[in-house]
Amino acid sequence: MTQTTLDRETREKRLRIRCWRRGTKEMDLIVGPFADTGLSVLDDDGLAAFEAFLDENDNDLYTWVAGTAEAPERHTAIIDHLRRFHKISAE
Repeated sequence: MTQTTLDRETREKRLRIRCWRRGTKEMDLIVGPFADTGLSVLDDDGLAAFEAFLDENDNDLYTWVAGTAEAPERHTAIIDHLRRFHKISAE
């Protein structure tokens, strides 16, 4: 069964596990709490974008969310969600 055929609840459960078991503790603490409470703001396309975001290297993810490196355009919406969730300024 592919992820696109999984029901929403199962996808969210898998994402929560994946978010809390990243390669770095910093990313666990950034994406884990968001996954616990913020996934509901994402529609199905947003959920797919979040899954694609999680496929990236943790070091890249951290610099993109922190704003110390420019993120690829395909991830800007997810990064904006994470920044709002954590009240991180993009400046």
